[in-house]
Amino acid sequence: MNDAATLVKSTAVPGAPARRLDFFAIAVRFQSVIGLIFVVIGGIIFSPRRHGSILFLAPDNIANIVRAISETGIIAVGMTFVIITAGIDLSVGALLSLCSVLTATIMTTWGWGLVPTLLFVMTCGALFGCTQGAISTRFRLEAFIVTLAGLQVARGLALVISNNQYINISYGNGPGLAPPIFSVLGDRLFNNTVPVATLVFLVVAIVATFVLNFTRFGRYVFAVGGNERAARLSGVPVTLVKISVYAITGLVSAIAGIVHAGQFNFGSANDGTGYELTAIAAVVIGGTSLFGGAGSMIGTIAGAIMLGALANILQLNNINAALQLLATGAIIVVAAVLQSLVRRREGLGR
Repeated sequence: MNDAATLVKSTAVPGAPARRLDFFAIAVRFQSVIGLIFVVIGGIIFSPRRHGSILFLAPDNIANIVRAISETGIIAVGMTFVIITAGIDLSVGALLSLCSVLTATIMTTWGWGLVPTLLFVMTCGALFGCTQGAISTRFRLEAFIVTLAGLQVARGLALVISNNQYINISYGNGPGLAPPIFSVLGDRLFNNTVPVATLVFLVVAIVATFVLNFTRFGRYVFAVGGNERAARLSGVPVTLVKISVYAITGLVSAIAGIVHAGQFNFGSANDGTGYELTAIAAVVIGGTSLFGGAGSMIGTIAGAIMLGALANILQLNNINAALQLLATGAIIVVAAVLQSLVRRREGLGR
């Protein structure tokens, strides 16, 4: 139902044209994986060498790539749910900064323990997203507008709570000190090769993949994005589903904020800028349709890794940061154009 190849089989006319369409749709469906393969090959070819070794493939460099994408990857996982319903959430980066500030403040100033802090921050994130979804659906406002306002609100709250200062996290058992176990988020496991933040990303991705592909809620998400009117007539609780996907993005943004605070040992109201665009890019590159109704969590994960690997190889070659943005933008445009072509060839768009 949500698979481009399945739609092709149901709409294509028998014969050679149908086979070409099928091949094209499958290529678009796996565009993130194909793109990731090309980026890795390019990374190997153009990587600087040191003592005959390819720096791009060095274990430390691979660890840096997966660590760098952990936070935006977590956010992208939640963004996938929203975009499949044909929505958008621009507040996630600012919400990450707010939750990082909350995490640092609660543990160092309020003196809360680890578990109460985590539960409180994640609840705040989910409620923030839920509120945005409720406002958008109740008043029939475009999610773009509501979440743009949410971006400003979250950033403003973070500035007020932190007084526009870094909230540093020091560890210990006395007043003003965070529980030492929280510092594990900045560590690496398995012979100092796998960042703990990456493991958090992996767990979130696995849970989200299961929810999207193997639960009734996941089927509802695809149904709402594919045809909201038909879904409503079929008994799908459309309003509840829409509110829920924004609650999910709020929750994962809070998790990313916690990870951010743990990795860098501070909370800052100025962090997370542009994270929403990177997350959206990973989702779109991963093959999730901006028109709604189709998407893949595996594609999003591959898209996030692809963007991280691309940024890394450009950095290794001392490529200007502006050119990195241009390269990312070009990839997004290509991915969106391919999606549009598939829709046109399937007769679902103009």
